[in-house]
Amino acid sequence: MNDAPVAIVGAGLAGLACATTLHDAGIPVQVFEASSGVGGRVRSDVVDGFTLDRGFQVALTAYPEMHRQLDMEALDLRAFDPGALVWRDGKGAEVSDPFRKPTSLLSTTFAPIGNVLDKARIAWLRAKLRRVHPVKLLQSEDVSTAEALRAGGFSDTMIRRFFRPLVGGIQLDPDLQDSRRMFDVIFRMLADGDSAVPASGMRAIPDQLAARLPDGAIRLDARVESATASSVRVDGVDIDASAVVIATEGPAASALLGLPTVGSKSAGCVYFAADEAPSDTKCVVLDGTGDGPVLNVAIMSNVAPSYAPTGKHLITAALPAMIDGDLEELARTQLRSWWGPQVDGWQHLATYRIAHGQPSQSPPFSPKQAVALDDGRFVCGDHRDTASIQGALYSGRRCAEAVRNART
Repeated sequence: MNDAPVAIVGAGLAGLACATTLHDAGIPVQVFEASSGVGGRVRSDVVDGFTLDRGFQVALTAYPEMHRQLDMEALDLRAFDPGALVWRDGKGAEVSDPFRKPTSLLSTTFAPIGNVLDKARIAWLRAKLRRVHPVKLLQSEDVSTAEALRAGGFSDTMIRRFFRPLVGGIQLDPDLQDSRRMFDVIFRMLADGDSAVPASGMRAIPDQLAARLPDGAIRLDARVESATASSVRVDGVDIDASAVVIATEGPAASALLGLPTVGSKSAGCVYFAADEAPSDTKCVVLDGTGDGPVLNVAIMSNVAPSYAPTGKHLITAALPAMIDGDLEELARTQLRSWWGPQVDGWQHLATYRIAHGQPSQSPPFSPKQAVALDDGRFVCGDHRDTASIQGALYSGRRCAEAVRNART
């Protein structure tokens, strides 16, 4: 059986990271992907010349696993400006990291998001988290993010106008009920590096991984119906394997493996095209009212002009935890209150309703769960580590190492 390839179910980031790690070690692999393309939740579509990521997402360049597994230069990353533009009462106030962008000190000091002590506490929190290794942050005492922020002395205004749209948008958690461990890690990553997108869209990340595999190693439109420790069934046919790795998103992995159900955090995302950008900012724009449902907006063409045809602009509105209803109209109504009647002239390009955007990470949150199961099968994905690109890539790599060790 060691002559048969390792069967990997799922061509998302975790599955591709597992496959490339095994391939680099000289172990043959066969990846089975149920959809028509690689990437899982990290995919992009092209609509009328616009590049639309499937849900608003960014790569945090401080993630160490990205540097380990990817050619960062080849991704041609385009960075957002650090910080955010908080929109409230018809105007935006820039809130940034003065250590990384000294020119933002004045605007950050007077931004209407909280009191002076709140802003001093942000600087203190930044310094504290940067002194601790991220692994240690994931081992700290755990409560919800909201509880941790209140315990840290932040005012309700600061939490509602800044942390809720920023962190709630990144973690698809508007109520800030997820683990403070993940909040600490994300906040540390934001302080250490950039938020960025590849010039050709987030799809560039899985495409780069897939390109490292030999021709024929990935089978698309191949839904795996069941899996044992030594075979997978595809279209009613059993295919032998030297090992089987389930690298699907959490709910599908639970169904295939009989594991406890993985909770899901949903997300809606609406894309608009415009002849003129509503702002020249390269920051993420946050809903400073704390009301939503759009928590953050990005003018993607300001950050990565390649996301839009020449002379056009691309605006994305993110609605964490909301996938029902007329998302286009909800987004348009809210953004009209920000930028006036110009919003009525924007062309609607697409709406994405993502039922499983991230796995839940409620406290107490325990990352680095087992990838080798008792029945001989293996499993990887962001639901086995952290709900992030870092978590997916790292989970795939350590799963490949477990498979390799089991073969020796």
